[in-house]
Amino acid sequence: MVPLPEGLAGAPWKLLYVGIAPKPAPLNGARPSKRTIRHRVREHLKRNAEASTLRLTLGCLLADQLGLELRRVGSGNRLTFVHGEQVLNKWLDAHARVSYLAVESPREVEKAVIEREYLPLNLSDNRHNPFFEELTRIRKDAKAAARALPVLPNPSGRGTAKR
Repeated sequence: MVPLPEGLAGAPWKLLYVGIAPKPAPLNGARPSKRTIRHRVREHLKRNAEASTLRLTLGCLLADQLGLELRRVGSGNRLTFVHGEQVLNKWLDAHARVSYLAVESPREVEKAVIEREYLPLNLSDNRHNPFFEELTRIRKDAKAAARALPVLPNPSGRGTAKR
């Protein structure tokens, strides 16, 4: 699935992704995000693929193993794994661990870690990673397949589906 360098293959835990909160301030002059690391972790662990690029990535990589299918929902603009999000939650509960470090310049630290470490699940600033092209293709293919299928109603029952 995700290729690991020889030195990491036998390690019990591996750092595969790094993220920051809040996101960098927008360049268009809009107000910067006030989202905290708590919000980001919750999005990754309990929300859906639309809210978390990490969930989107993991769901695409684990789709066959977990029986997940990326779909358009609601107005047709959102992509999620619909009821498979709960399956992904269970997988994350069993396999993911979270650690955090408070720093003054999170964006600079994130970029440095991505440059130095093997983080196959990060796409931003990570073109040098050997898995980048394959992961990009896997996600692109899953999105294209989802867009070719009919839109489903929101799992919460809110909104209407387009055909």
